[in-house]
Amino acid sequence: MNNANLSLIETLSRDAAIAAQTLAVLDEQTKNIVLQDMATSLRASTAEILAANQQDLSHAEQNNLGSAMLDRLLLTPERIEGMAQGIETIVSLPDPVGITRDLSERPNGIKIRKMRIPLGVVCMIYEARPNVTADAGALCFKSGNAVVLRGGKEALQSSLVIAKVLQDVLQKHKLPKALITVIPDPDRGLMMELMQQRAYIDVIIPRGGEGLINFVTDNSKIPVIQHFKGVCHLYVDKDADLDNAMALLLNGKTQRTGVCNALEGLIVHQDVAEAFLLKAAVELASHKVKINACSRAAKYFTGCTVLDDSEFGQEYLDLEIAIRIVDDFDQAIDHIRAFGSHHTEVISTKNDATAMRFQRTVDASVVMVNASSRFSDGGELGLGAEIGIATSKLHAYGPMGLESLTAEKYLVNGTGQVRS
Repeated sequence: MNNANLSLIETLSRDAAIAAQTLAVLDEQTKNIVLQDMATSLRASTAEILAANQQDLSHAEQNNLGSAMLDRLLLTPERIEGMAQGIETIVSLPDPVGITRDLSERPNGIKIRKMRIPLGVVCMIYEARPNVTADAGALCFKSGNAVVLRGGKEALQSSLVIAKVLQDVLQKHKLPKALITVIPDPDRGLMMELMQQRAYIDVIIPRGGEGLINFVTDNSKIPVIQHFKGVCHLYVDKDADLDNAMALLLNGKTQRTGVCNALEGLIVHQDVAEAFLLKAAVELASHKVKINACSRAAKYFTGCTVLDDSEFGQEYLDLEIAIRIVDDFDQAIDHIRAFGSHHTEVISTKNDATAMRFQRTVDASVVMVNASSRFSDGGELGLGAEIGIATSKLHAYGPMGLESLTAEKYLVNGTGQVRS
């Protein structure tokens, strides 16, 4: 097709696919040198990034964006430093591309292996999360993928500046800047066109609110790895250390509310409900947390909203939580099964058998024992950064790091065997 006949989206997608081919021959040492340079350049560009972010914040405040969205949008020197450190952790991790594993040797002498390969071109569609631009750019580069980034209008200026920093490093090392591409116009019509580019894009990863995820899933002609909402629960077991459980509750709910690994639900075994909830009422009130509770739990809280069974499962992304008392472990599991979002679930217990049963039974991408839900994060789990937290199971589940951005192909070696 003549270049003059390509639209902006087709051109950018095609250029990304062509650029991805250059990574096939790039060795790990060269990748790491480029990534370290990216981390250094991000630090050096802090003032420029913050100035662009302030434009986005001012626009967001004028449009009355909610506190959760503003928190995700906000960049600080510390958050930019965190982005740079995340890239440096990626540098320290082994490159998964090209790793092989032996499977078997068939009776006829054919030897079968599998080798990790890049996905190709990854498209990220996200909302007010400018850090995704750096995280996704670095993760995709190390794992041998080009990335096309379509951020929301809320974070456009921040994302463009961050992308330019990374692209300048690519060009400095004589690599195509199309390896990290940002769609410069947030128009939804262009996003619709982007989701049709199956000739060039191999997978789409949407990251944002429920509406965005559903829209992409319903309209994309390209395979979608869903990063759905985070309705995360803490279950306080009858054998819990209640002081530890309180620490998990407060950290998970109040440390940062506008993120997908914040707690949205608290489930308490009836045997410890009175002892725990009397203290929880005081602590949560001191943090100005709004309480929604089942009728059994409501008596421990002043001015709470009483929920029917069908009203649980909300992602508040604010100082707000839903609380339920359950009869036993099985009822807690039933509640999580009904209202969880396959993101992160936590149990507080001193009983090892109960902890193991919880981890085996609960269907979530991250299942924790006596640890805060806030650790459900690629950086905290040693991935350096994450491209998101997959809540579907195709082909990754949980925080997606380098290995999750690769697939495997079969390598079959013979000595002339033919099939009879």
